[in-house]
Amino acid sequence: MAVVFNISKSRDFQLFGEIVNRVDTDEKIIALTFDDGPLPGATEKIISILAQEQIPATFFLTGREMERYPDGAKKLIAAGHQIGNHSYSHPRMVFMSYQAVANEVAKTNELILNLGYKSEIVFRPPYGKKLLMLPLYLQRNNITTIIWDIEPETFSEVSASSEKITEHVVAEAKPGSIILLHVMYPSGQTSMDAVPSIIRELKAQGYRFVTVNDLLTLTSRK
Repeated sequence: MAVVFNISKSRDFQLFGEIVNRVDTDEKIIALTFDDGPLPGATEKIISILAQEQIPATFFLTGREMERYPDGAKKLIAAGHQIGNHSYSHPRMVFMSYQAVANEVAKTNELILNLGYKSEIVFRPPYGKKLLMLPLYLQRNNITTIIWDIEPETFSEVSASSEKITEHVVAEAKPGSIILLHVMYPSGQTSMDAVPSIIRELKAQGYRFVTVNDLLTLTSRK
């Protein structure tokens, strides 16, 4: 059972298909990613922050929330950000049937495309969990699994303040890193507050922010 648990939560291994938690590069490029949403208010706020800093980001949205708030997703697309698939209803996709997995992923992809999104759609498993049927479905449909290598919210002592979140991200950043943050709900306000300082401090170190798709295109995949 321990083996199953370790595979399900691994950031750099899955049984089928391609999984990326960062890319191997010497170039100081980095991807800022956000999970969940869209949600009125928070969507507009993060769009404004990113516009002020003049950087793109990647948003892994859920289908259910895109159905509720399609204007938010449209605003993200119009602002030039990448949209990724974060499932329809945000379940733990570890012991799901193949058909249930297909429904979650395909329905959300269809919603993204119907909103006018034109680029490749990558997938991020809810909670980062995957085991058998999800990777198999993604492989058969040529969809890349995107995880992360920097997640400051994992640590309660870090997530307590925006300053600590910033310090953690800056300390852990490497060329080709993928940063995960949650800013769409009230519980994500501290992360939202950290975004401007994360961007500025990494820019000061010479980092350039790109979308996940650009990261995959510009570098060799690890």
